[in-house]
Amino acid sequence: MFWENLTRRIDGSNVAHVARDPKDWTSDPRPRIYIPPGAPEQYEYYSNIAKDQPEIRLDVQWLATNVTPEYIRDLNNAPGLLAVGMDYVLDKSGNNVIDKHGKKLLQGKPFIVPGGRFNEFYGWDSYMASLGLIIQGKVHICKSMVENFAFCIEHYGKILNANRSYYLGRSQPPFLTDMILRVYEKIYHEPGAIDFLRLGTLAAIKEYYSVWMAEPRLDERTGLSRYRPTGVGVPPETEPSHFTHVLEPYAKKHNMTHDEFVDAYTMKRVHEPELDEYFLHDRAVRESGHDTSYRLEKVAANLATVDLNSCLFKIENDIAKIIKTYFDGKLAIPKEFQTKGMQDNQIETTGIWERRFRKRRVAMDKYMWSAEDGIYFDYDTVKQERTTYESATTFWAMWAGVATTSQASLMVIKGLPKFELFGGLVSGTEKSRGKVGLSRPNRQWDFPFGWAPHQILAWIGLQRYNFQEEAERLAYRWCYMVTKAFVDFNGIVVEKYDLTRPADPQRVEAEYGNQGADFKGVPREGFGWVNSSYILGVSILSAHQRRALGTLTDWETFAKATQELDVYGNNMSALYTGSPEQAASEHGIQYAGPHGNGSHVGYHPHASASHATAVNKHS
Repeated sequence: MFWENLTRRIDGSNVAHVARDPKDWTSDPRPRIYIPPGAPEQYEYYSNIAKDQPEIRLDVQWLATNVTPEYIRDLNNAPGLLAVGMDYVLDKSGNNVIDKHGKKLLQGKPFIVPGGRFNEFYGWDSYMASLGLIIQGKVHICKSMVENFAFCIEHYGKILNANRSYYLGRSQPPFLTDMILRVYEKIYHEPGAIDFLRLGTLAAIKEYYSVWMAEPRLDERTGLSRYRPTGVGVPPETEPSHFTHVLEPYAKKHNMTHDEFVDAYTMKRVHEPELDEYFLHDRAVRESGHDTSYRLEKVAANLATVDLNSCLFKIENDIAKIIKTYFDGKLAIPKEFQTKGMQDNQIETTGIWERRFRKRRVAMDKYMWSAEDGIYFDYDTVKQERTTYESATTFWAMWAGVATTSQASLMVIKGLPKFELFGGLVSGTEKSRGKVGLSRPNRQWDFPFGWAPHQILAWIGLQRYNFQEEAERLAYRWCYMVTKAFVDFNGIVVEKYDLTRPADPQRVEAEYGNQGADFKGVPREGFGWVNSSYILGVSILSAHQRRALGTLTDWETFAKATQELDVYGNNMSALYTGSPEQAASEHGIQYAGPHGNGSHVGYHPHASASHATAVNKHS
């Protein structure tokens, strides 16, 4: 049910609803959709929808061929959805269904949204959701999302933050190749699978060249990349009062009202370089997905971050393997996926991509790695110095395979204790965040908050380097916290959690609150990447751990009990002359009788927190 309620598609059946935007601050908000020049069949389709249903007031517009920052700014007067992929509808015989206009009927490709209130197709949220979807056998919606991503890259040049017009200038953390490979592993035997792999890989290569390895995101000196989207003026998708505290001094300086100054500044009738710098970093924070954090505030666009460069290392490595394994070491780039400066029929080879990921590893070691701290830090490309903010994104380097075996060991020994709390991995350390108060409020991607993406990538990274026990422990902590909140608070599943609040971790005191916390009755859809993290986390746990989780046994109790049981199991006969029942009783353990073919450890839901129950596996 969770996934069903988070599934969307965009077509005539629902465009009147999904195209409406709660962030449309214009005087005449209405459903609107922009069609890229390369999709004329969609323009005709939506134009017919508008004619057939005049009551919905659907505004269908062509998107310009040349999308500049100024053009994106001007679209803010008429914001709308950006078209994504569609399929032709076939009947049971495999023939095209024809609509009343004599045209082949189209239907939107489905995708998963982050939470129930969203209708847009988001970037890294979709990847995180796909990890749980694939485990549950829902691989074809993941395939559809990859195809939607390829559509966005082909027509908009990038995977968008989300498919709204005001997001045309920015992306989100790139995970496309990992998603492609995970889907392909499940569908390789199906017709058209190799075409799917080729399509996704070509899209990833185009985005790599035109977005992440091009100005302004590429730092030529280090060879590392930054979140640095383009944009003009004040970001329009925020609440009108969001930047009042920033803009008010400038309005007074120019003797203007707030609204007058916003208009004059956005349209470049007044110039304020300091404000330009502020919004450069604000947009970069949003592109990073980590909006907001003191790690990134007022500096984001200058940082070569561990998270972004780990993703790019993974992309380079994945593309090298894909070309070598599936395309005989060479992949031709067709015209629709060529970038500026490419030759017709340009060939990408395995060797080129192998050299790229090796070069990035060297750069990340040089500029980001601290053996003394056992973690990677972001690198300030303007100040030309490593930052000191301790972030859970360091574990993305393990997920991507950047770290050597010795570096991974140091990260577990020295790095992991900095971030591990009751509920899993905290986003950043309290020391790095600094003091908070009325004049310096909490930021939602800082201490004490924990987010599903950080947990997921750390678990996978730890498993990659054979730290299975650590992966299980962290997965257990997170899944226990999510379960406890779900049980205690009417089935609630929220966007993020406060890892320092065992009693009510869903109560988050930060600037954006908690999506999913303001519920009436039982929320039916959960939150996409938390749903996914729970599915993945439980799959990591052992049978003992899953049983303990099912009885709401916290990690400390579970660990203590299993250590004791291990001692008793190995030394019971040496330590006691009495019966096993007597030995167990003396240590607060209820003995369930002979184990026969083996046993599992479980927990009685009404026993005291320190009491374990040895349970016959057949009971």
